[in-house]
Amino acid sequence: MIDYEKFADKVRHGTTTLALVCSDGVAMGADVRATYSTYISSSEAIKIHKIDNNLGMTIAGGVGDAEYLVKLLKMQNELYKMDEGKSMTPKNATSIMSLVMQENKMYPYYVELIIGGLNNGTPEIYNIDPVGGHIKESKFTSTGSGSIAATGYMESVYSEDMQTVDAVKHIAKALKIAMKRDSATGDGMKIVSITKKGYKEYTKEEIEKLVK
Repeated sequence: MIDYEKFADKVRHGTTTLALVCSDGVAMGADVRATYSTYISSSEAIKIHKIDNNLGMTIAGGVGDAEYLVKLLKMQNELYKMDEGKSMTPKNATSIMSLVMQENKMYPYYVELIIGGLNNGTPEIYNIDPVGGHIKESKFTSTGSGSIAATGYMESVYSEDMQTVDAVKHIAKALKIAMKRDSATGDGMKIVSITKKGYKEYTKEEIEKLVK
């Protein structure tokens, strides 16, 4: 029998990802450090992936499992567009990932995911655990070993009328705080926003201004 509590603790180790629901869209962020136990294996890990102009996904956990699930979701999105003439909504994407992970719960994927984006203009974010359980979050959510520090900061600053332009600043600050408190979080960050204008990934220079 798998000890799911111990398994979940392992998945939470080694990163910080964060997503917020805003009045005009969704903002998402993550650090770029990859660790293997106490060893820092990479300082250029990609933990936020663009699925489509209206849809993104953050990853925490095993790189191999996460990359497979990213590729799978991108493929499913392309098939969906061929059939429906439009990209999947966050709810569609979450349903697919939830089913895939539930079907493999005896040999779980070593990941925890956040899916976010626009559903016909309405911002949505979902948190998905390693065995397919998912929760639609109305405000914000975070995964990884630095999530406690990031969540604590967001609790103090979040407001329902927050726009993405302000949310990305708070994400940068939350990740900076997580980096100070969690040794497995670090080496910079990636931040994106998803609005009616599309998917925007902030440059290194733009992020440097945000964290000042």
